[in-house]
Amino acid sequence: MTTSPRPAAPPLTERQEARRRRILHTAAQLASRGGFEAVQMREVAELAGVALGTLYRYFPSKVHLLVATMQDQLQLFQEQTRKHPVEGEDPGARVADTLMRTFRGLQREPQLAEAMVRALTFADRSVSAEVDQVSRITGQLILDAMGLTEPPTREQLAAVRVIEHTWHSALVTWLSGRASIAQVRIDLETACKLLTMD
Repeated sequence: MTTSPRPAAPPLTERQEARRRRILHTAAQLASRGGFEAVQMREVAELAGVALGTLYRYFPSKVHLLVATMQDQLQLFQEQTRKHPVEGEDPGARVADTLMRTFRGLQREPQLAEAMVRALTFADRSVSAEVDQVSRITGQLILDAMGLTEPPTREQLAAVRVIEHTWHSALVTWLSGRASIAQVRIDLETACKLLTMD
């Protein structure tokens, strides 16, 4: 049986947004200490100070919660990158450096990174809105680093998608111990050369 994506929720009030942020912070803390298995919905609710039913209204499953946590983490990286952008003349090199900076941020919390990536891998159609948001933020990180003065061309958007897929794949292979940090950088730099191809 396939599940349909949830309809878009109405905007959250200030109080609801504060509660949501508390839940995400709690999930990130638990995942940082013990990975995917350490994030139990009942414990998240207790530590965040919300009723279990309330938690499930915000996040229908642990996968929804951890994909939203990844979205939240990427937004923090995006804010930091906009305040302190990578410099350089070559857009491909800027994108590679930006993604490596983001990668190093995830590397500092490997159990959290593993939990979020596992959730992305397990996500079905019911989590498509959250997964799409993760993809959108990652794509925007790349576009910001490119420093475009005009809207991206179709070819540039295709290159952004390839780079995004490479970054995600590199994260998975690093987390599983099948790629070193040096190999991750090589793969990202190779994909980012697409941005300077005519």
